[in-house]
Amino acid sequence: MGSRPAKVVRNPEASRARILDAARIEFVSYGLSGGRVDHIAAQSGVNKNLIYHYFGSKDALYLAVLERIYADLRARQQDQDLRGLPPVEGMKQLVSSTFDHFVATPDLIRLMSIENIHYGEHLKRSGSTKSLYGGLLDTIRILLKRGQQQGVFRANVDPVDLYLSISGLAYFFLSNQHTLSWLLDRDLAARRRVIKRRAHVVEMVLSYLTQASPAEADGADTE
Repeated sequence: MGSRPAKVVRNPEASRARILDAARIEFVSYGLSGGRVDHIAAQSGVNKNLIYHYFGSKDALYLAVLERIYADLRARQQDQDLRGLPPVEGMKQLVSSTFDHFVATPDLIRLMSIENIHYGEHLKRSGSTKSLYGGLLDTIRILLKRGQQQGVFRANVDPVDLYLSISGLAYFFLSNQHTLSWLLDRDLAARRRVIKRRAHVVEMVLSYLTQASPAEADGADTE
């Protein structure tokens, strides 16, 4: 009497994780339009129909990849922990962690660029990503207010403008590394150059925050 075949135990979470990992590589390499679900199925070792069962469509899978990579960025920034730090140290760590995550996650740079080519239309369908940034802005406001009360930060700093500067100073350097390295005759991807750029970005943001604005220097009412 033959033995019965072993029962296959499915692990949906592990399957979803493998699909998302493979999809991330596919979309980073070929974009949304060029990415193939067939390739993702082959690389993740699952049936193509299972991908559609879990995610519904290629666009929905692409959005899930976006949501995951943005969530990783927000987790790395650890802004909830920063709220208890002295304002200068909190801002320094926020700038540093944002820069470090961009460096460690070149896929984030690529996917941000791809999604902006699509005018952000897929990310706008996300039910989770936008709320993550509300917490970030709250943290920036808390640090700014405390720093202003202590007299170490300038008045009238817009939290959104500040974060755009923090993010932009890191993003532009990394998203344009290859072209700028050739144009400027500098190896911008070299580790020593990245470390120097990180220090430069932190110093620029902190110098702006800790210097009085022209209006404050003139004694104008900044309230």
